[in-house]
Amino acid sequence: MTDRDKERLKHRAAVIAGWIIACLMFFPIFWMFLTSVKTELQAISVPPKVFFNPTFQNYVLIEERTDYFRFAWNSIVTSFGGTALAMLIAIPSAYAMAFNPGRWTKDILLWMLSTKMLPAVGVMMPIYVICQRLGLLDTKLALVIIYAAINLPVIMLILFNFFREIPKEILEASRLDGTSTLNEITQIVVPLAWGGIASTALLSIVLLWNEAFWSIILTSGDAGTLVALVASFSSPEGLFWAKLSAVSTLACAPIIAFGWLTQKQLVQGLTFGAVK
Repeated sequence: MTDRDKERLKHRAAVIAGWIIACLMFFPIFWMFLTSVKTELQAISVPPKVFFNPTFQNYVLIEERTDYFRFAWNSIVTSFGGTALAMLIAIPSAYAMAFNPGRWTKDILLWMLSTKMLPAVGVMMPIYVICQRLGLLDTKLALVIIYAAINLPVIMLILFNFFREIPKEILEASRLDGTSTLNEITQIVVPLAWGGIASTALLSIVLLWNEAFWSIILTSGDAGTLVALVASFSSPEGLFWAKLSAVSTLACAPIIAFGWLTQKQLVQGLTFGAVK
């Protein structure tokens, strides 16, 4: 077997392995949708029914009993709003750390990242009391602020690595021309790192869309997101698997479509900025 044949065999093996992994990752989503078009009796049958007459009655019931579009709008506002606020803070901060590093820059970044290891339940009570005192319970503003805070360390780290790839000579030349710091960020750094900024923002939106803990704790109805809507289908009477699968499918569908459309930018953010 020649070296070319070996390389071709390795390539085919990698493609097959990729398809196998992709199918394994996609199977839970497929099974969730399959369960959503079953009746409740079919959903809990043992062994599971693979061949059956599909029904969309569960989706009809969800539309009749819940205000799906209000929950979806809350998810859009909080995930995009939290990302926008975090980016507004992270871009100038990452700029300062990347182009004007100090002795403790890396330690500060490590400390910020270490806050992600803090269990959310550990700070639940103080944050809940603060929101209560400020009248922010069950408001989208509270979720936007909390979402921005919990994603800020990751966004900072990724943007810091993206900004470090910009040649410092470009900034030095602009400073000789008398460019202000604000213009340097908005007219030079942001355009040069726009790909990294966009991929970081997309990754943040995906993470915040799936954030469940704070949405369930801090909202009751008016500002509830889609994950809170899914949680509401757990009742003392038990779990209705078909209806729960239907509402879960509706909650996942927008972000799956969003991720599919922006997959190149997401991969760039995950494989470049996060690991450099």
